[in-house]
Amino acid sequence: MKRAQILGLSIAGGAGLLAFIGMQMLIEPPQQRIVEASSVNTTKVLVARTDIGLGALTTNASFRWQEWPRDAVDQSFITYDRNPNGQSALVGAVARSPVVKGEPVTSRKLIKAGKGGILAAILPAGKRAVSTRITEQSAVGKMILPNDHVDVILSKRGRSPSGRQTNESITLFRNIRVLAIGQQIDLNENRKDAQGNVATLELTPEQAEALVLANTTGEISLTLRSIVDTVKTKDDEYRKKDRPTAIKIIRYGQSSRAYTIN
Repeated sequence: MKRAQILGLSIAGGAGLLAFIGMQMLIEPPQQRIVEASSVNTTKVLVARTDIGLGALTTNASFRWQEWPRDAVDQSFITYDRNPNGQSALVGAVARSPVVKGEPVTSRKLIKAGKGGILAAILPAGKRAVSTRITEQSAVGKMILPNDHVDVILSKRGRSPSGRQTNESITLFRNIRVLAIGQQIDLNENRKDAQGNVATLELTPEQAEALVLANTTGEISLTLRSIVDTVKTKDDEYRKKDRPTAIKIIRYGQSSRAYTIN
C-alpha cells in the first residue's frame, strides 16, 4: 500500500474518532434517579389476631400489636403509647359485637365481664332481654337466627257482642333484634341454624311489659325481616286509626293498667 493511501486512511480514521467523541459530548448523560426514603410516623395499635364472635370471651391470643399510621389512629383505638397494658387488660373481656381479624379493638366492642352473664354484657344500655316461646309455625320454621330482626305479632281469640268467636292479629313491634335462640347468642361458622324453643328479644322496658302481657292473652309469632330492611322508615310507623295502641287487662269487670304497643 502506498504511503499516500496510508496517510489518507489515518486522517479519515482520526476524523471519525473525533466526530464520535464530539457526538458523545453533545449527548446529555442520563440523570441519576435519587430515591429518598420517606419515613411514616406510626404507632402500635391493638388489633384482633383472629375473628372474635359476638359474646366470645377473649384470651391473650385474641390480640396483637400492629404498626398503624399515626394520622389514621382514631381516639377509640387502644395504642401502646397511651395504654401499654391494654392487651392484658382486655383478657377475659366479652365481645359486644363481632370483631374481624386485623380490626382495631375499641372499648365499644369489647367490655370487661362483670358479675352478670354474657347476655347482660352484650345488652345495650336501657334495653331489656325478654324471651318468648317459639315453634316452627310461629318462627319461620325455626330459621330465625341470633342478630336477625323480626316483627312481633300477637294472635288472639275473642267474642263478638253477639257471642260469635273472633280471631285477631296485631303487630306489636317492628324491627326487633333477636338476641338469642335458646341459649345460643352467636352462630359457629359450621352451624347453619340455631336450636331452641325460646327466642330472646331486645326490647325497651315498655315493650318488655307489653310482650309479657301479650304472652298471657294469645300466641306470639315472629316474622323475619330482610337483612337490608333493618332501619325503621315512615312506612313502619303505626297509625292510630289503623290499629289499637294499647292492651288492657280486664279483671272482675274492672280495667287495669294499659300497656302501650310500639
